[in-house]
Amino acid sequence: MLHYNRNFKIRWKNMEQLNYRSVFDIIGPVMVGPSSSHTAGAARIGKVVRNIFGEQPDTVDIYLYESFAKTYRGHGTDIALVGGLLGMDPDDSRLGDSLKIAYESGMEVLFTPKKEKAEHPNMVRMVVYKGEHKLSVTGISIGGGNIQISEVNGFKLSLSLGTPTFIIVHQDVPGMIAKVSQLLSEATLNIGTMTVTRESKGEKAIMIIEVDERNSDVLEKIRKLEHIYSAAYFD
Repeated sequence: MLHYNRNFKIRWKNMEQLNYRSVFDIIGPVMVGPSSSHTAGAARIGKVVRNIFGEQPDTVDIYLYESFAKTYRGHGTDIALVGGLLGMDPDDSRLGDSLKIAYESGMEVLFTPKKEKAEHPNMVRMVVYKGEHKLSVTGISIGGGNIQISEVNGFKLSLSLGTPTFIIVHQDVPGMIAKVSQLLSEATLNIGTMTVTRESKGEKAIMIIEVDERNSDVLEKIRKLEHIYSAAYFD
């Protein structure tokens, strides 16, 4: 059953200061589950992890903190996170069966509630594996189905994914920034901000690129570049 989240209080002065893309940014998302923070937000975190990883993982370690750790079963956070990893949206009717679907598809999932304090009460760290391919992502559900990504592969970030964003994991070799920038230029995409960081010289690196226009057509060209591990686009 679909639910509309009506648990909100908006002050007019805050509405004047913020730009909303739709009415659902105010009243909350259409979703399966009782809580926008614990289900809709969790499903979106899971789907972001899946998109960055680029494929369905074989093994998933899910570390839950504070409120997520205490209520993840009762509020459906577990099924939402796994549903997102399977590529489901918060309003997907299959979400309630996500644990069963994951099991039947051979995806092994381990939930570990943590006792230590976290930067936010609705925080989860997901570590996904497929062969030697590994990815770690920390996500926060900030309410109303909105999320933030605060860590990818140990790199500290602050991503709300509220603007068109490319997240590219690649090997640290000369010329990668120039090659990606050239493809974006050819697609007439203007770069607003770019963050580049790496584990160490010659190892894995990550590019976070926010652009001014919504256009995902260039994504496949980026993925075909040599030394790219994964590339994802969010708008």
